[in-house]
Amino acid sequence: MSIVDRAAVNVALVYPMCGPAGIFGPTCEMCARLAAEEVNEAGGVLGRELRLWPVDGGAPPERVAAEVEALVHMGAVDGVTGWHISSVRQALAPRIAHLVPYVYTALYEGGERTEGVFMTSETPADQLFPAMRLLARERSVRRWYVVGNDYVWPRRTARQARRYAVGCGGRVVGETYLPLGTHDYRDVLRRVEQTGADAVVMLLVGSDAVRFNRAFARSNLDARCLRLSTLMDENMLLASGARATAGLYSTAGFFAGLVTRENLDFHGRYARRFGVEAPPLGSLGESCYEGVRLLAALIGRAGTLDVRAIGASAESVSYEGPRGRLWMRDRHLRQRIYLAEADALDFTVVAELTS
Repeated sequence: MSIVDRAAVNVALVYPMCGPAGIFGPTCEMCARLAAEEVNEAGGVLGRELRLWPVDGGAPPERVAAEVEALVHMGAVDGVTGWHISSVRQALAPRIAHLVPYVYTALYEGGERTEGVFMTSETPADQLFPAMRLLARERSVRRWYVVGNDYVWPRRTARQARRYAVGCGGRVVGETYLPLGTHDYRDVLRRVEQTGADAVVMLLVGSDAVRFNRAFARSNLDARCLRLSTLMDENMLLASGARATAGLYSTAGFFAGLVTRENLDFHGRYARRFGVEAPPLGSLGESCYEGVRLLAALIGRAGTLDVRAIGASAESVSYEGPRGRLWMRDRHLRQRIYLAEADALDFTVVAELTS
């Protein structure tokens, strides 16, 4: 506490430093640092320097929530942002959201209504449904199998996927939920094969998805069964290996390969700041850039750190970032969503989706 500068706006950056999501943690940190530096170069927040306080969001949810709550109650941080799984958000939001603004950057299952919580990323209605609809139309997918980790985001997303599948003229033929940190996928792959699924909806986090991709390819299921993930970035693609990415699709609001002015500028700033050998950019890390930018914009628009005032003025917030022009509606950052197909170790965007 002796090193906390109370003349600055201090923000807890909660991102995964360990566990399955730790694979993209370094990109989360670097993107958030870049955003903070750019905010400060533009004059800071309320005329004060914005400083990040790293917290390991890969730890057990109650431990993360207790650590951040302590920082808030001690006055060490004035806001919270970062990528972490929904179980962490559910533990954290009731403890701190009424005290400080909390910008949650992970794609999630939807439905968050806690006062003081603002979301930057995708929800199933805008992300998963249009992707399933497009694959049903273009690739004749009718039989879907859901494989996810066993916690709130995969289970609630799967509940919506069942409805989406019917709306696309098909159905979900099976579901399997596995603990975070699973290594053995033989049983679930046998079930996928036995059901004759045309595609797997992957709701797996980080290195779990990487191991699933490798096992999927070894089983030769990739020769006849597609995969659609709503949580698959370039770091995970690289870790999976080129032989494990055939027939793999991802849907997100950001891909490193998007050829837009905003994205190309972002790549240039990232490379100049961290070097060409920095961890690859991807939607999950880039979301932390958006989290810092959005938090600064919300506070700046309100002209105060008061949570209620920030919430009252949130609908008027908009700005331009790597994802293009973004704006707030119903405490969610609205943006374009894309479907991309893996091409060895890169993603090629094949469509812009409409919900």
